[in-house]
Amino acid sequence: MSGHSKWSSIKRKKAVTDARRGQMFTKLIREITVASRHGGGDPSFNPRLRLAVDTAKSANMPTDNIDRAIKRGTGELEGVTYEEVTYEGYGPGGVALFIETLTDNAKRTVADVRHILDRHDGNLGTNGSVAWQFERRGQIYVDATRYDEDALFEAAIEAGAEDVSQEDDEFIVTTDPGTFQEVQDGMKEAGVESSHAEMTFITKNLVSVAGKDAEKLLKILDALEENDDVQKVHSNADIDEAVLAGAE
Repeated sequence: MSGHSKWSSIKRKKAVTDARRGQMFTKLIREITVASRHGGGDPSFNPRLRLAVDTAKSANMPTDNIDRAIKRGTGELEGVTYEEVTYEGYGPGGVALFIETLTDNAKRTVADVRHILDRHDGNLGTNGSVAWQFERRGQIYVDATRYDEDALFEAAIEAGAEDVSQEDDEFIVTTDPGTFQEVQDGMKEAGVESSHAEMTFITKNLVSVAGKDAEKLLKILDALEENDDVQKVHSNADIDEAVLAGAE
């Protein structure tokens, strides 16, 4: 897996603090609201909503918060309308950045994203400039201390997964988007519980980045993640281990 995947893992572990949890709740509520608006309020018939609700529950979000977000999405409660907008750009060292947002003010969001990139030697690109470097995939994370690697691999492949890799203390099961839920269900039936799952974009080719460029890139990634409008940031960066260690 790429260095950026490891950076993402570090960010998830940091989310246990109250400040990070509150920020994560804000992003999850937006995702639940939008998923409900597009696919209805029943997770059984809306895979995107099911994933969002499962993620919210694993983050210990109160059930009342989840229910209110669903009702705002279906129109049962008044709420803000969010628009899905993606931005593409470059970070230090020519690293590609693909940024997913949910915003109620696209002009504000693009200005914020441009400012963050400009501050740290990055720049905003045009639509299509970097999207071709990424593929949409499902990723299921499993605690590597709980399961035997061979048994986990067999269960994942049997369920329809494309690949299984390991990043530190986690197994990462990669799936085609169309079989994401099927693989999750198959692994659960085989007795394998996931710690986290997501639909994401993975890079086709890695770009190594180290030294000052890596430090600037991490500042960009941190600043983007701290913006409430930004849901996810994807990068093709293979970040130097020494710089990553300093971010933990």
